[in-house]
Amino acid sequence: MSAEADGRYLTREDAAEAERVVVKAGTNSLTDDDSKLDRLKLDKLVNDIMDLVERGKEVILVSSGAIGAGTGRAPTANSSVEDLQAAATVGQSDLMRNYDESFERYGKDVAQILVTHHDLEDSRRFNNFRNTVETLLDWGVVPVVNENDAVAIEEIQVGDNDIISSSIAVGVDADLLVTLTDVDGVYTDNPKENPDAELIDEVREDEIDEIWDYVGEDTPDFGGITTKVEGAERVNEEGIPAIIAGSQVQNVLEKVAEGENVGTFFAPEVDE
Repeated sequence: MSAEADGRYLTREDAAEAERVVVKAGTNSLTDDDSKLDRLKLDKLVNDIMDLVERGKEVILVSSGAIGAGTGRAPTANSSVEDLQAAATVGQSDLMRNYDESFERYGKDVAQILVTHHDLEDSRRFNNFRNTVETLLDWGVVPVVNENDAVAIEEIQVGDNDIISSSIAVGVDADLLVTLTDVDGVYTDNPKENPDAELIDEVREDEIDEIWDYVGEDTPDFGGITTKVEGAERVNEEGIPAIIAGSQVQNVLEKVAEGENVGTFFAPEVDE
């Protein structure tokens, strides 16, 4: 990997050494085709997270899935914001119950934290959030963060947990952001429609403008990839590497921790 005179680009090997990791899991990584919570998918995610925990890494999980789980359990009359917010309150309790049961297989406790953009943008509120996260990590508890859909509509409208996870990664001084989704990474086109679409292995910070040619406003959004790339770009600007990878990949987080080529790696430039 080439390096500039005033710095270098982090590598997958650098990311493998991350001590504090923010893992973001999307709705499709946790629900089935009928929008019901898929326990097999959730258990796989927990297994993957525990691969990191058992290596001594601190993990903060940012989890979508409340609306998906809720609509599967409480059918709504329509897809209005009000109905989706109410469905999220049903789904959130179901989501956390399943996380609690799944992590219990490893004797690991979890804690729920619900946030809004206002919590992350207000310095006092965010300081309280950060202190809570630090205490939970000191206790060996895995924080599970989600947007508070009952009172916030940002994620309902634009899938903004990707941006929330990047804000959290920066704010808690994470060493790595891993975003898990239902595609294997960033492609040159929608891989679900174009069999010739190619997976992009690595994006250096100075190459990000080229990626927007593939996932920008004038191109089809696949796997909610646009906000995921935006989140990766945001953490790169703060010197934090990011990986967008497929949640279905076997032992995906173990591969990340081994520095293997999985997903698309976003490499920030850092001072020597």
